[in-house]
Amino acid sequence: MPEFEKIKRLPPYVFAAVNQLKMELRHQGADIIDFGMGNPDQATPQHIVDKLCEAAQDGRNHRYSVSKGILGLRRAICHWYKNKFDVDLDPETEAIVTIGSKEGLAHLAVAITSPGDLILSPNPAYPIHPYGFIIAGADIRSVPIGPGRDFFAEIEAAVRDSWPRPKVLVVNFPSNPTAEVVDLDFYGKVVDFARENDLIVISDIAYAEITFDGYQCPSILQIPGARDVAVEFYSLSKTYNMPGWRIGFMVGNQEVVAALAKIKSYLDYGTFQPLQIAACAALNGSQDCVQEIRQMYQDRRDVLIKGMHQMGWMAEKPKASMFVWAEIPEPFQAMGSLEFSKLLLKEAGVAISPGVGFGSEGDRFVRIALIENEHRTRQALRGMRQFFNGQ
Repeated sequence: MPEFEKIKRLPPYVFAAVNQLKMELRHQGADIIDFGMGNPDQATPQHIVDKLCEAAQDGRNHRYSVSKGILGLRRAICHWYKNKFDVDLDPETEAIVTIGSKEGLAHLAVAITSPGDLILSPNPAYPIHPYGFIIAGADIRSVPIGPGRDFFAEIEAAVRDSWPRPKVLVVNFPSNPTAEVVDLDFYGKVVDFARENDLIVISDIAYAEITFDGYQCPSILQIPGARDVAVEFYSLSKTYNMPGWRIGFMVGNQEVVAALAKIKSYLDYGTFQPLQIAACAALNGSQDCVQEIRQMYQDRRDVLIKGMHQMGWMAEKPKASMFVWAEIPEPFQAMGSLEFSKLLLKEAGVAISPGVGFGSEGDRFVRIALIENEHRTRQALRGMRQFFNGQ
């Protein structure tokens, strides 16, 4: 068989080793508490499900949809941006629906990059941020991010030290996996820097509504002139407990939106129309469910962080996202995040994500997703405490 060059550029899936061990232990009867994948565990709010069922009963919605999303949903997206960020968007030219933000990010990479283009991506990062561009044939320059790092200074250094000149900068706040957040001043500096250096900025704010302790997530599009250089992705997966529905969108720069629309016109007809109609109900309807979901994650965060601190694992308390990004306890740091994650799984029955799976800069850390209820979280804490006390 011939070699597949794009597949060769993708590294082994680090999480597979933890997942395999998790399955083996479960087959042996072990009760594994799983904080691994960021997969919401609650049902989608009922009014959204009801709208899906209603729309699915109309045969007219069973036909091909529109690759850039139905107009009603694009209007709902723009209405949501106006309400949340006071940003005015044109639903015809500045908004496009995607089959989850992951699909949109991957196809945008295909649309706007050529082999050899240089892309700036955070490290550690949500894997599609660098690897969507690698699949498209681009080259990646990692920009270190994490506790103790000045991410904007790292961006400046990466541009200064790179040749050829970078074409795209990816930013992701609240960050997956590090849970870091930024303020509007950060985006102001990014927009100015992008304009000076002829960069396209791709902002991913998938966790914009999962915020705690009064923190409000900004949008890069709030910065005057941002649409000259930037687009922004959002997903309904976390905000409305809709991960399996695969509904996301991109807004911003008209040329970049048009590029993604053209690529998608060759690749898909949009997602099932009743899903899009239900997404309109999510964005246009009462947002009480969002506050309930936000409070649920904050309560889980508080239980987890309190228990970790009580056992001496002083993880930082995140202001947003559904993740805790925790430095590996000192006695275990030498083994790295993958072996530590496997050890915690075997000895404490707790599954977490090794930080190295998100990039080399993450190997001193693990990611803990807030996807187990408070009872199960306390059970996991007891298992971890017993393990640490036995060392």
